Amino acid sequence: MSYSIYLVEDETKLNSLLRTYLEREGYKITTFYNGNDAIKQINTPPDLWVLDIMLPDIDGYEVLKRIKEVDDMTPIIFMSARDTDIDRLLGLQLGSEDYISKPFLPQELVLRCNNIIKRIYGINSKNVINYEDYQILIDKRIIMKNNEEIMLTTKEFDLLILFLNNFNKSLTREQILDNVWGHDYFGSDRVVDDLIRRLKKKCSDLKINTLYGYGYRLV
Repeated sequence: MSYSIYLVEDETKLNSLLRTYLEREGYKITTFYNGNDAIKQINTPPDLWVLDIMLPDIDGYEVLKRIKEVDDMTPIIFMSARDTDIDRLLGLQLGSEDYISKPFLPQELVLRCNNIIKRIYGINSKNVINYEDYQILIDKRIIMKNNEEIMLTTKEFDLLILFLNNFNKSLTREQILDNVWGHDYFGSDRVVDDLIRRLKKKCSDLKINTLYGYGYRLV
């Protein structure tokens, strides 16, 4: 799975820009342009809220209060063009995890999201690879899809990481053998084909192309 973020921002261009940067980081983004639409989704919370204070219908403080009435666990980042101490203090007092003043670079918001995700959920985003609907936790050697773990053998996981580290690159069977089985392996390279079949059966959304007479490529 990818971590989900609800982005509440009424400025269309800024909303689209922030969504683009966050999606590039691997997050699943749902956007809202007003507070009332966001409130309707409180019962299906994301992993993180990014919430603007100044909204066209109700202000972000009211949205935050409504969120906390239903869900006191999901972290919230407040955004505001009003760079005042009282706004910052009120946001933190009401339960937000962080506060960012406009204007800001999109990369700054991404870093703040990464830091909160790491702190709250105990995962370093640098050790996570997102591919399609899969989330691969490298250090823990776990692959998830829709919040469910897919059980892979050691070699299946090693093969998956090899493909992900060589995304869109063509790999020969010999290269796969060397990286997964080791340079001292002696035997048929057909074990590569068998391993790929098992991996694709367990992870059917992997787009592994067969290069006949050569090898394989993940696209």
